[in-house]
Amino acid sequence: MKMLKSMMRTGQIGAMLAVSVSVWNCTDHAPDTANYKLNDAVSVAEWKGYLKTGYFNEGSITVKSESLVIRDGQVKSGSFTIPVSSILNFNLPTDELKHQLVHHLQSPDFFNMALHPDVKFEISNVSPFSGTGENVVPGANFQVTGNLTMLGKTNLIVFAAKIDLIGDDFKLEALAPIDRTKWGMNYATESNLPDDASIKPVIDVHLKLSGKKL
Repeated sequence: MKMLKSMMRTGQIGAMLAVSVSVWNCTDHAPDTANYKLNDAVSVAEWKGYLKTGYFNEGSITVKSESLVIRDGQVKSGSFTIPVSSILNFNLPTDELKHQLVHHLQSPDFFNMALHPDVKFEISNVSPFSGTGENVVPGANFQVTGNLTMLGKTNLIVFAAKIDLIGDDFKLEALAPIDRTKWGMNYATESNLPDDASIKPVIDVHLKLSGKKL
């Protein structure tokens, strides 16, 4: 009987030690989670829109975020705000023409800035990626999935991205073309328009984002 009691006490002590080790290990390997903020002075989505003739206009729009969550070196969640007021044009020859184009893009024909001042993107998943091809930047290492909201409508988009974390710095580069008609932006897409007045539905978007750990 004494031997049995001794064995039971030994077993209890062993169980307690096992639990202690388990708890210690969980604490020792707690996920490293940090929040990052984009530098909106340099974080942009460069855009390019085409007529059917091949002529194009191009420019940029600012991307902002203060809620980019990175855990154990991988992006886990985040949301981005893209203010329509920040649209710029690069290629037109005069400031007057650039202003006219930007004003038109901000009008109800396109982004309807008065009713929808921001475009928004929310990450739903980031997974490892390896591959090449059209609309894949060199060195792309992750596939980003998320919801893009424009003109009050939300659609899922997926793109390959090159994401780098170096110290406290975050960088993302990606090509993410979008078909604007999926959000109801149908200006100049009628089939009976001449090529020099018909704007293609797909807008090329080149994301160049940079941020720091908070």
